[in-house]
Amino acid sequence: MRSASQCVIGVDLGGTKTAAGIVDAAGTVHAVESRPTPAAAGAAAILATAVGLVTGLLAQARAAGLDPVAVGIGSAGVIDTVDGSVVSATDSLTGWAGTPLAAHIAAESGLPAYAVNDVHAHNLGEHWVGASAGADSSLLVAVGTGVGGSLILGGVPHLGARAVAGHVGHLASPFAYDDGGRPLACSCGRAGHVEAIASGPSIAALYRRLAGGDAARGGNAAAGGAAGGAAGGESFAGSVTGREVAEMAGGGDPLALRALTTGATAAGQAVGGLANMLDPSVVVVGGGVAGAGDLWWTPFRAALQAELMDPLAGLPVVPAALGSSAAIVGAARFAYDRLSAELNAPQEHHHV
Repeated sequence: MRSASQCVIGVDLGGTKTAAGIVDAAGTVHAVESRPTPAAAGAAAILATAVGLVTGLLAQARAAGLDPVAVGIGSAGVIDTVDGSVVSATDSLTGWAGTPLAAHIAAESGLPAYAVNDVHAHNLGEHWVGASAGADSSLLVAVGTGVGGSLILGGVPHLGARAVAGHVGHLASPFAYDDGGRPLACSCGRAGHVEAIASGPSIAALYRRLAGGDAARGGNAAAGGAAGGAAGGESFAGSVTGREVAEMAGGGDPLALRALTTGATAAGQAVGGLANMLDPSVVVVGGGVAGAGDLWWTPFRAALQAELMDPLAGLPVVPAALGSSAAIVGAARFAYDRLSAELNAPQEHHHV
C-alpha cells in the first residue's frame, strides 16, 4: 500500500529534452526540472543528463519530507520493460540502442528503476489522472517530432511480444508519397509511412517542397518574405519548422495550410483505422503538432470520422490533458505499479 509521503521520480527522456519530476502516490507533480538532451553526444552523455536531474530531485523530495521509493523512466526507443534496456532506437539519440537504462539509473540513484517507452508513459499518465482517467481502455496517439501510439487495456499498456507495440507512425499511408508517386522516406528506414507525412518535421518538409515549386515563380509571399522572389523563398523554406508552418497557416498562407491539412488528414485516417481494429473506449490525442489548434484538429477529426465504421460513430476523441507532464506522471505510475507487483509477488520458501 502506498503511503501519503511516498513519491517516485518520473523521467521523460526524449530526443530534444529530458525532463523529470517528483510525483506523489496520488499522481500530483511537486516539482519539475529539465535539460536539453545531448542527443548527438552518445549514450553516456544522455545518461549523465538524466542522472543529474534525478539526483537533484531526490534531494528536493527528501528535503520536503517525501520518501522516494523508485525512479520511472519513459524513454524514446523500443524499451524492454523486463530489464529496462533499450532494444532499438532511431538516429535521434546517437548510440542509444543497447543502453542498460534502468540498471544504470538504479545504480546511480540507489533506488529501483523501471523503464518503458515514452508514448506508453504518456498514455499511462493520461489514464491515471488525465483525459482518459476511468476509461476501460484508451488509445493514445502522440503527433509531434514523430508519431507514436499506445493502447491501454485493463490499466496496463499493451507492449507486444517484442516491446514494439504502439508504433502508429509506421503504418502505411496513401498520403506519404511525393508528386512523382515515390514513397517518402521514414525515420525507421522504410518509406511511405504515416510519420513521413504527419509529424512536425514532415509537415515542414512538405511545406518546403510546396514552397520550392511556387517560390521559383515568385508566387508565395510568406515563403519569399521581405527578400521576395525565388532566392528569398527558397532560403526561408529551407529553414522553416513545423511550428512555423502552423503559425503561417494561421496567418492565411495557403501553402502552409495545405501542408498542415495534409499531415492532419493522414494522421486522422490512420487513427480512424486503428479505432476500427481496436475499438477503444476513448482516443486521446497529444503531441506538439496536435497543439496547432483548429486548423489541425478540424481536418484530423474529419478524416478520422470518415474512416470509422458506423458502430464507432460516437467514439470520444479528446485532446490530451496533462501537457508536458504526461510522460513524467506516466513513468512514475509505471514504477509504482512495477514496484507494487514485485512487493506482492509470492515469495519462495526453502525448507531444511
